[in-house]
Amino acid sequence: MVDPTITRPLANYHSSVWGDYFLSYTPQLTEISSQEKVELEELKEKVRQMLVETPDNSTQKLVLIDTIQRLGVAYHFENEIKTSIHNIFDESKQNKNEDNDYDLCVVALRFRLVRRQRHYMSSGIMCSKKFTSDDGKFKETLTKDVPGLLSLYEAAHLRVHGEEILEEALTFTITHLKSMGPKLDNPLKAQVSEALIQPIHTNVPRVVARKYIRIYETIESHDDLLSKFAKLDFHILQKMHQRELSELTRWWKNLDHENKYPYARDKLVECYFWAMGMSFGPQYGHARRTITKIMVIITITDDLYDAYATYDELVPYTDAVERCDISAMDSISSYMRPL
Repeated sequence: MVDPTITRPLANYHSSVWGDYFLSYTPQLTEISSQEKVELEELKEKVRQMLVETPDNSTQKLVLIDTIQRLGVAYHFENEIKTSIHNIFDESKQNKNEDNDYDLCVVALRFRLVRRQRHYMSSGIMCSKKFTSDDGKFKETLTKDVPGLLSLYEAAHLRVHGEEILEEALTFTITHLKSMGPKLDNPLKAQVSEALIQPIHTNVPRVVARKYIRIYETIESHDDLLSKFAKLDFHILQKMHQRELSELTRWWKNLDHENKYPYARDKLVECYFWAMGMSFGPQYGHARRTITKIMVIITITDDLYDAYATYDELVPYTDAVERCDISAMDSISSYMRPL
């Protein structure tokens, strides 16, 4: 029993905005139909063929890989993309991309894709006389190339310590993209706006996909096949994630958290989103559920220390946890024992 006479450092957290919302996603509502599965496989093979048939040494291949990644469907083609980028990297080392080395958008895109695949491509390519003046500063004429600036901005986020040219690139692109952004037309305006809020490299893949699917449809040169595939894949994964959240919400309710842990924040959905940010693919369902449960328990424990338990209660509790000794249960307060 909890002693009501004890003064506790209560934080009085707000209740969860989600409530029982995800309990409404029953197995019937989140079921993936056979037709959806068949259509997804058919579209996937067509996109795979498109990916394989596009030459690795072409700008089209760079754009295709970037588009596939932004649309959130790259996990279907990991081997193909890995092989292509390896070939692109090898060709860049042999200086076989001279024709594209004067296009800022292409140079920056290639740099970002290669580095994202964990190959070390030198940032020296950004020091080309095509892009910089004799003083090493980026040329003001580059401001006329907004797609190029945007590509350079995204690439600069893959810099490592000591790469001053990329530090300069980040400052240069942010300054000009912020000033030009409001004057642009969509879809470029939307792309610049989203990028300035959160660059691709530090964003959550599912969030990137959800936003880019909408933007991609408005791009004049968009591919209907890619668009259809991305929307169907997102829809199927969303059903899967909704089902998992429904199961986790039921687990959370069965724990009777409102009575057992009234002092703690109800962050089940946020913890699941964190887990999904790490691994969103269908093969990682068990991992997402496990990570979510662990994060929820960590949150409860954190709030126990910060917003409820007294020092005298925490000393034996900490000692029991550190010793991992079940016999120490008798020495801790009863409300702590479920943890």
